[in-house]
Amino acid sequence: MKYNILLGFVLLSFGTITAQSTIDKALTEIAKNNKTIQANTNYWNAQKVQYKTGNSLYNPTVEYDYLQGTPANAGNQTDIVITQSFDFPTVYGKKNQLAKELTNQADFELKAANQTLLFEAKKVCIELVYRNKLQLPLTKRKEATAKWLAHFKKKLEVGDGTILDINKAEIQLLEIKKQFQDNASAVAKLNEQLTSLNGGNALVITDVAYFDIPVIPDFETLEKEIDAHDYLKKKLELEKVIAQKQMDVSKAMALPKMEVGYHYQGILGQTYNGIHTGISLPLWESRNTVKLQKAKMTFAESVLTDHTNEHYYEIKQLYGRYESLKSILDEYQYIYQSVAPMPLLDKALAAGQISVLEYFVELNYYNDSYNSFLKIEKEYYEVVATLLKYQF
Repeated sequence: MKYNILLGFVLLSFGTITAQSTIDKALTEIAKNNKTIQANTNYWNAQKVQYKTGNSLYNPTVEYDYLQGTPANAGNQTDIVITQSFDFPTVYGKKNQLAKELTNQADFELKAANQTLLFEAKKVCIELVYRNKLQLPLTKRKEATAKWLAHFKKKLEVGDGTILDINKAEIQLLEIKKQFQDNASAVAKLNEQLTSLNGGNALVITDVAYFDIPVIPDFETLEKEIDAHDYLKKKLELEKVIAQKQMDVSKAMALPKMEVGYHYQGILGQTYNGIHTGISLPLWESRNTVKLQKAKMTFAESVLTDHTNEHYYEIKQLYGRYESLKSILDEYQYIYQSVAPMPLLDKALAAGQISVLEYFVELNYYNDSYNSFLKIEKEYYEVVATLLKYQF
């Protein structure tokens, strides 16, 4: 009997695995309506615009001097100087290269942020489906226990029952009602969380199916795919490139700045026109900037190495857990005989083959087993979702 009852629970669960899920549709809506994603998009687009500014010529300057001579017959002097300053020519090319890399990094920053947010939303969806699946047997358990409680009370009225049976049923019903209400509250809270993630637009998932799982390749193949879409790693790789580009800019900025322009001078009725030129001497302004960028590049290399190692072993650990959980679930799927558990127990109790105490003990045993299975199934989908996070 224990085998058949447990079997019924298992097949009840697997009957919903291949059903069409709405999780992907929910994530599509969240990607479109989420306020954080919209804010991130606006912020990084603004950053990209900012990276492209500041690489133009300095504003031209106009100087005007009018000097009165003393004594009166000394005459007056007028000076007009129009100048245009600019960095050493190689600076502009270096700054353009730096802006390009910063723009690429902004794209990876945005993708990484959106990837993380959508993954968190998917975990909420998985938890919600788990709660929806749990609510079904809890509802049946509550209805069945309420039915037996009414039956025991009726038997007591005709002198064919005991108050002990009623007490056992009332305690059992009280516990099931608590589990039912706790789970219902969790469902409501998760749906509110989804609505919040959806920018305040109502989003409710009532499905008891997760999502279709594609064929998961072997670890080495999957690790390469994940690595190719690791936006955080790409961002860190660009940190090295950006540090190098910033060092190139710093070196170029240490070269002399120049200015050219027009100079007019009028004095004692005579005028002078000519070209104005100038050059700055890079003595103090750029001190230690190259050394600073070298330190940043060394730090970026260390962070990238640490991330690469940690990410590899994190994926390896997840993949091992995925294989373990898949093996457990596959064993359940091999069971092909389906027997509903509650009718068996009901018949046994009605026929007097088991006592009320035995009935509830057996029922609780199989309920606990089924609850454990639902948790294992949820963890399986969470692990799969984590492995497939790179697809966002």
